[in-house]
Amino acid sequence: MKILITGGAGYIGSTIASVLEDNGHTPILLDSLVTGRREFVRDRIFYEADIADRAMVRRVFSDHPDIFATIHCAALIVVPESVTRPYEYYKENVVKSMEFFRLLSELGYNRVVFSSSAALYDVVPGFMVTEESPLRPNSPYSRTKYMMEMILSDFCSAYNLKGIALRYFNPIGADPKMRTGLHIQFPTHLIGKLVEVALGREPVFYLTGVDWPTRDGSGIRDYLHVWDLARAHLNAVERFDSVIEAEASVGTPYSVINLGTGKGVTVKEFIAAFEKVYGQKIPVSIRPARPGDVAGAFANADKAARLLGWKAELSIEQGIADALRWGQVRDRVIHY
Repeated sequence: MKILITGGAGYIGSTIASVLEDNGHTPILLDSLVTGRREFVRDRIFYEADIADRAMVRRVFSDHPDIFATIHCAALIVVPESVTRPYEYYKENVVKSMEFFRLLSELGYNRVVFSSSAALYDVVPGFMVTEESPLRPNSPYSRTKYMMEMILSDFCSAYNLKGIALRYFNPIGADPKMRTGLHIQFPTHLIGKLVEVALGREPVFYLTGVDWPTRDGSGIRDYLHVWDLARAHLNAVERFDSVIEAEASVGTPYSVINLGTGKGVTVKEFIAAFEKVYGQKIPVSIRPARPGDVAGAFANADKAARLLGWKAELSIEQGIADALRWGQVRDRVIHY
């Protein structure tokens, strides 16, 4: 099958493209390269354009009328940045996605797999969330994902769209074959920062927030290997129609599915696992929580197992090892 991936030159989009290729499908990439990397495009079918470029989107489907589904990954994703630049986040993530979803409906390409976020969830007792758990997006970034979900759901009710929103927990690692990985030169999240310190690019790791109501005071997360995350998208497109059919009983051709390991790991526990894999201690400095940070959550992934036939298979330690390997080769792959 041909699958369109918006944001296909990014960390997650390019990994999804590799999984699709490895399983006999043809990814078609649409990316503006504002944050994506040309190095990840390689010899794939690629259109350098914004999702709001209606003429180019029309051309993609004209060139490839047999596209089966669209995986929508294109978005700005940095939580602290969204606090200082909310206009750009609402414009890029919400406004442009709304127009993109509308055009897909007009063109009759109605299968959409949407990259959403577990940052939507409120803090709940025990920290494990199901798809029915209460939502409380706590930053402009997470609110954009919430709004994009609402728009897609409403469009599925009103127009001819069908949607699966995959709520990601915390991706770590890289393509095990080292074709792609985290490409941000100055990462802001946990695994990227730890790798930077381990490789001597940063002097110290700043642990932000140790006053959360967790077992050790640090935030709790669900760390999911990016290859497992990408495999879930493969299953989502291959099983798309059966997932929508299963959800049709509730009245809307739209489904929300958590993607996580089902295991909660605190930041302090993750640092300890990182040091074990790395074989050395990491210098750590305690800082206050950042704007938009939350205590966290981890996934109940039963629905993904039931509808997608998917579960996480790769360990946190494997994700850390792959992230370290990628950190060592990154600057040979990507030319900043």
